[in-house]
Amino acid sequence: MALLCIRIAMILVLFLAFSENYGFLRGVTSLGINYGQVGNNLPQPEKVLDLLSSLKLTKARIYDTNPQILTAFANSNVELIVTVENQMLAVLMDPQQAFQWVSTHIKPYFPATRITGIAVGNEVFTDSDTTLLTYLVPAIVSIHGALAQLGLDSYIHVSTPNSLAVLTESYPPSAGSFKTEVSGIMSQYLQFLSSTKAPFWINAYPYFAYKDKPDEVPLDYVLFNPNSGMIDPHTKLHYDNMLYAQVDAVIFAIARMGFDGIEVGVSETGWPSKGDADEVGAMVDNAAAYNKNILGRQFKSEGTPLRPNMRLEIYLFALFNEDMKPGPTSERNYGLFQPDCTMVYNVGISALSSPSSTSSASISLTSSATKVKT
Repeated sequence: MALLCIRIAMILVLFLAFSENYGFLRGVTSLGINYGQVGNNLPQPEKVLDLLSSLKLTKARIYDTNPQILTAFANSNVELIVTVENQMLAVLMDPQQAFQWVSTHIKPYFPATRITGIAVGNEVFTDSDTTLLTYLVPAIVSIHGALAQLGLDSYIHVSTPNSLAVLTESYPPSAGSFKTEVSGIMSQYLQFLSSTKAPFWINAYPYFAYKDKPDEVPLDYVLFNPNSGMIDPHTKLHYDNMLYAQVDAVIFAIARMGFDGIEVGVSETGWPSKGDADEVGAMVDNAAAYNKNILGRQFKSEGTPLRPNMRLEIYLFALFNEDMKPGPTSERNYGLFQPDCTMVYNVGISALSSPSSTSSASISLTSSATKVKT
C-alpha cells in the first residue's frame, strides 16, 4: 500500500504542476483538511504528508497530538492544528499540568513542525457530559498561559470547535443566538477569543439539515449549486448556500453576546459518499458536487454575505474514509481518499485534455467530504 501511495502521489505532483501553469491552485490559503485516524488500515504519516503535498494542501487538523504525525510533518510546509482530547480537560485546568502538557506535546516539535493552533476539546458546549463545560475555559486559559510562558503564544492560537447545535436559532442568519444554558460560559470563552485574537471554530454540516427534511430543504441550496437562494428579511442579505448562512448565524450570535470582530471559521464540513437507507442524500454525486463547489468558492477567497471581504477559512472532513468510526454508514464514508490513497470519487480528474477543463480536475484533487451537524 505504501508503494501505491507513493506512485499516486507522484502522478498527482505531475498533474498539479500542469494545472498550476493555469493558476488554478495558486493562492488557496484558506483551505484545510481534517486528517482523522480512526481506522486500522491507514497509510503511515510520511505517506500522508506526500499526499497532502501532492494536493498542494498546506493546512491540516488532527484530533490528538500523535507524535508520529508531528515528527513526520517536521520541515514541511503543512500547518497543523492539534487537539486536546475531551477527557484531558479536567487535568489541564491546572496551570502546572497545562505547562507540562505543552512542554511535552508541543514545544519539542515546534517550530520544525508548523503547529499553528490547539483545539481544546471538540464540541464541548453540546457534549452530553455537561461537566466538561465547566472545565473548558479554565483549560483554555491554562494552555494559553503555558504557551505564553514558553514564548509560543504569538505563534499558536487556542480555541475549541463547536457544533452548530450550540445555537438556539440559526434561521434566518440575523436571528442567530446561543442557547441560554451556555451563555455564561460562552461569554467567558468569547472574552478569551477577543483578547487573544483567536478564531471561533464551528463544525457546520448542511448535509444533516437536508437529510432530516429533504422535502423542505432545497438540495441545490445545500450543495452550492445554482439556485434562487434566500434573503434574510432583516439584513436583506442574499444567501445562495446554507453553509454561509450558518456561519453568519454564528457571527450574529457572537454579536448578541456583545462581541464584534471575532473571526469565525469552519473547522469541519463536507458530505458523505455513502450512507444507510435512511440517510437521504448520502451518495457519491452529492459528495462530489458539495466538495467541488466549496473548492470553487475557496479558490476565489470568498467571504460570507455578512463579511464579504474576510475570507472564510474552511477545513474539509476528511482526508480518508475511516473504517473504525462508530455510528451509521455515513460516518465511515466522508473521506476524499480510501486508505490505499485511491480517490473515493472523481469530480473531474479525467478531463485533462484541455486547459479549460483543468480547473474542475484540480478542484477534484483538493476536494473532500465531512460529517455534518446542525
